[in-house]
Amino acid sequence: MSQTEKAKPAKSEGGFWGGARVIIEALAIALVLRIVLFQTNNIPSGSMIPTLLVGDYVIVTKYPYGYSRYSIPFGPPLFNGRILSSPAKRGDVVVFKLPSDNSTDYIKRVIGLPGDKVQMKAGRLYINGEMVPREPLPKVRTRDLYGKDIDAPAYMETLPGGVKHMIVEIQGDDGYNDNTGVYEVPPNNYFMMGDNRDNSSDSRIPPEQGGVGFVPFENFEGRAERIYFSVNDDSALNFWRWPQTLRLDRILKPAH
Repeated sequence: MSQTEKAKPAKSEGGFWGGARVIIEALAIALVLRIVLFQTNNIPSGSMIPTLLVGDYVIVTKYPYGYSRYSIPFGPPLFNGRILSSPAKRGDVVVFKLPSDNSTDYIKRVIGLPGDKVQMKAGRLYINGEMVPREPLPKVRTRDLYGKDIDAPAYMETLPGGVKHMIVEIQGDDGYNDNTGVYEVPPNNYFMMGDNRDNSSDSRIPPEQGGVGFVPFENFEGRAERIYFSVNDDSALNFWRWPQTLRLDRILKPAH
C-alpha cells in the first residue's frame, strides 16, 4: 500500500439496523418452524382424560398430514385442500380447527376414517359393525360432570389396526352419548372422539347442537406427540407456584 493510499474503515453491522436485522431473521425462522414443523398447544378441558389432562402443554407436529391453510397462523385462504398430504391413521391424537367456525382449536382422537360406519351402543364403540374390544383397568380418580371427584371406570380400548389407548366412562355405559345412530364418515372427513367418553363434545354431536360433527381433513393442523410441560391448574404463568403445581411425572410423556 502506498503512502498516499488510506485504509477504508470496515462497515459496521452493529447499531440499530444490525439489531433489527437479527430480530427480523429470528422471527422469520420462528415463523417457518411454526408453519412447516411444529406448534404447541395447551389442554384447557378434560375431554381427553386420562391421556391428556387439563394443564398439559403438548408439542404438535405439522408435517405428518401435509399442509393446509390452517397450517399457517390465522388460516389465510392462500389455497384450498392440502399439499404434500398423507392420510391420518386411526388412533392419532389430532389438533384441528372446529369446522363450525374454522378458528377454535380442538384436540381429539381419530376414531373413524373416511367411509367408516361408527356407532355407540350401550357404551361400546362399534366400527363397521364390529364391537371394538376393551379390557377393564383400575378405576381412575377424576371429576364428574358436576366437578365432583369420583373413581370412574377405565378401560384399555384396542382400535382396528392395533392402537391401544385408555378411556374413562364417568357415567358408566349409560352416558348421554353412549347410544347413538350410525354415523357414516363422508369422503375426506374423519370421526373424532375424546378419551373421556362421557365428557367430550366430539363427532357424536352435530354442530347445530354445539358439537363437532365430521371433521374435514383440511381442518387438521397436526398430530400431538409429546407433553413438554404440565401444571395441575391454571398456574402456568404463575411460576412462583410451580413447586406446588408442576407435574414432573408427565413431562416428555407421549401425548397419544
